[in-house]
Amino acid sequence: MDPLLLSCGVGPLLYCPAAYDTAANSIIKQNFGKNYSFALCLEDTIGDDHVTEAENQLINSLNDIFKAQQDHDFYIPKIFIRVREPEQITRLLAGLSDAASLVQGFIIPKITLENIDYYIHSITEANSRSDRPIYIMPILESPTMIHLQHRYEILYGLKEKLDKISDLVLNIRVGGNDLCHSFGFRRSDSNTIYDIRPVADILTDIITVFGMDYIISGPVWEYYNGENWDKGLRSELQMDRLNGFVGKTVIHPKQIPLVNEAYMVSSNDYEDAVSILDWKPESGLLVSGNSSMERMNEYKTHYNWAKRIIALSSTYGILK
Repeated sequence: MDPLLLSCGVGPLLYCPAAYDTAANSIIKQNFGKNYSFALCLEDTIGDDHVTEAENQLINSLNDIFKAQQDHDFYIPKIFIRVREPEQITRLLAGLSDAASLVQGFIIPKITLENIDYYIHSITEANSRSDRPIYIMPILESPTMIHLQHRYEILYGLKEKLDKISDLVLNIRVGGNDLCHSFGFRRSDSNTIYDIRPVADILTDIITVFGMDYIISGPVWEYYNGENWDKGLRSELQMDRLNGFVGKTVIHPKQIPLVNEAYMVSSNDYEDAVSILDWKPESGLLVSGNSSMERMNEYKTHYNWAKRIIALSSTYGILK
């Protein structure tokens, strides 16, 4: 599969604490729909004294899904595990046995220059024993990147290391709430993350460093009820897409359709993208008005945009 299509295909990523004993049943009964990915979290959502209990429940949940799929068909999302230490990758894959086939990859929280090598070693070892790719999605959320004096050194240092296993890096993710926490900030349902300039500047730097080579997913929106939660989420999704993010971490099923809606491709964009990718460079003329004569398409300028539009259309669909 096209790597761009695979990376865009993560879509809305629904987080669930791994300790929830209802997770498997919700997937089997398709309570969350059919167009999302799923993350079982062993990190911030689990108390430090309950990790083993949560790991055991995670294994039980995935085994229940694995057994259920033998009996009847249902939508199984791309499933990821958010770990808290590199050793969990090896331990969980071994404990899952055949059900490990359900795991698309691992989410790496609070990635830093100090811990990245350990995670790279663990995921490389896991892939050496696997007959299919097992991906990672590192989260850029550590407070170490806040200080301007070292931010660029850290971001470029992390990218240099991740580039060595780029074929296993499905997404780069960002931790908006963790970065806000470092400052003591919390946005209301009437503000987007982009209104919090110190955090927005960090997100901009992440896009600048990683955005030309990786798909980067938008930060979590923590509201899912109340008068303005959906309007606020739509506003942030509009800014996410404008700034180059694809997909979003979600924390409630009600957020899933809004994310899918926000990333649907307009018919004009789709038609222009197809036209640009079908361009014959040898024709000599590399610029032309689009079919509706509303804007200019330029092969050299819009080629990368067109590839992304086609990938988005395959995951999210086309607006009629």
